Amino acid sequence: MNHISVEQKLISRVEDVTPTVLRAMAATTDPRLKQLMTSLVTHLHQFVIETRPTEAEFEYGLRWIAELGHRTNEFHNEVVLAADAIGISTLIDLINNDGMQGETMSALLGPFYRGAAPQCQLGDCIARSETPGAGLYFSGRVVGVDGAPIEGATLDVWQASPVGLYENQDESQDDFNLRGKFRTDAEGRFHFVSVKPAGYPVPTDGPVGDLLQAQHRTPMRPAHIHFIVSAPAHKTLITQIFADTHDALVNDVVFGAKRQIVGEFVRHDEPHPGYPGAATPFYTCHYEFKLVQGTPCFPVPPISGKKG
Repeated sequence: MNHISVEQKLISRVEDVTPTVLRAMAATTDPRLKQLMTSLVTHLHQFVIETRPTEAEFEYGLRWIAELGHRTNEFHNEVVLAADAIGISTLIDLINNDGMQGETMSALLGPFYRGAAPQCQLGDCIARSETPGAGLYFSGRVVGVDGAPIEGATLDVWQASPVGLYENQDESQDDFNLRGKFRTDAEGRFHFVSVKPAGYPVPTDGPVGDLLQAQHRTPMRPAHIHFIVSAPAHKTLITQIFADTHDALVNDVVFGAKRQIVGEFVRHDEPHPGYPGAATPFYTCHYEFKLVQGTPCFPVPPISGKKG
């Protein structure tokens, strides 16, 4: 006698798989985990049914995913790069940070944040090794959405060199070159010295590069500087200030550029009394970061080390 009920029958058709898997997960006690996995399985199964991959395509896809892990280490994170390159990171960013309360728009953390940057004094230069490129004098304020200055806010700053490499990618750069932390004064003001950033290609020697090549996509990111701006009783802001052409912004390989966070980088070809000793040409940029009230929360750095 067959003691297997209709609900418990063995899988024999494509249509049997999804409900069987969902039943297997039905006893999950964490409601959020249950919601996420139910939706994930449902959508992934539907994708497979719709696109009908061959076994060879499925095996290639598994190898591609595995290679993301193989390529991820203390100084490079291919997994984050993949999430960025297919727009998932930007979706997560916009879902959680819509800028509708008047705060500065956020942007992607990216795969090159190390954390533990040196604490600097206001006005310090974060170019710790010989770094080619025009000088940049960056200044601004950190305020609440009401415009009130925030004293003691921390700005964690990092950027690629003008040759297009972060220091953890480049053995010729000193450790923590073009990285630093600054704290605002009583008026919420900050200022530091760096070099004007340049656009650069994301790493293309791994599975993400293979995907971009197959899609005939540019690997370029527009020029930008990363900031994590934080203060007690305020939501932490992760953002980028961009300095590039409209075409470069529109074609950002990780879809991270937003109009609201394009800075005004002013070129100076003559000496300026406000910047004595600055070699020409140099650039200035002033930007005001607005934080919304909330609980500070800091990201786990995608990388921790440096080559060499």
